[in-house]
Amino acid sequence: MSKKAAITGGAQGIGKAIALAFADKGYEVCIADVDPEAGAEAIQELRERGHEGYFMQVDVGKESDVERWFSWIESELGHIDVLINNAGIARNAPMLELPLASFDEVLGVNLRGAFACSQLAAKLMKRQGSGAIIHMASTRGLMSEPNTEAYAASKGGLLALTHAMAVSLGPYGIRVNAISPGWIETADWQKTSERRTPVHSERDRLQHPVGRVGKPEDVAAACLYLAGDSAGFITGQNLVIDGGMTVKMIYEEE
Repeated sequence: MSKKAAITGGAQGIGKAIALAFADKGYEVCIADVDPEAGAEAIQELRERGHEGYFMQVDVGKESDVERWFSWIESELGHIDVLINNAGIARNAPMLELPLASFDEVLGVNLRGAFACSQLAAKLMKRQGSGAIIHMASTRGLMSEPNTEAYAASKGGLLALTHAMAVSLGPYGIRVNAISPGWIETADWQKTSERRTPVHSERDRLQHPVGRVGKPEDVAAACLYLAGDSAGFITGQNLVIDGGMTVKMIYEEE
């Protein structure tokens, strides 16, 4: 029986790279995304590679959408081995002007949506006594630019949710970890109508101790590791993937 991975926000950007990487490793991939055009393209690319893939238009901020998706997974796939909560939005605005509705919307998708998906996935995983859940957090959960309060709060919440769920779900054989990407270039991983070739300056590259901006494949590789047996003793952790950017001390020079 093939393993099955469910990925939210899996039709573009980091999520699409994750979907392709898991499919290449033999997983059946089930993608949830709000964009049907991007979803159709992602499934077409999976099939061109000879893989089986499924797409459902889902807004993880809507409980009914999440329930519909997992009902389909249970009835059609039977089980789930890996859930990657990658879907996310941002509504940045000056802190003194940010509408509470926008704050709630971001937390509803990024944090509440991840919990809703995890809860239903864990019920399926509990039956088989194993599973892996990965939350896509961000270095913005640890540090910030101005006027990013809603996004930062949602990602910081995901980090707390990670260790809480790891403790709660450990007895069922379910591991829960987070990944915090830094600057990951996704311009060339969008749907065709929005895709563009990224251009990075030398300064962009040298901000990172590794000498380059991150790629979606960097995050996908980490997801495969955390989902696999080699990470069987790892749970409740946050893996920062940022090319060393957040450990580099920066002094303003005259």
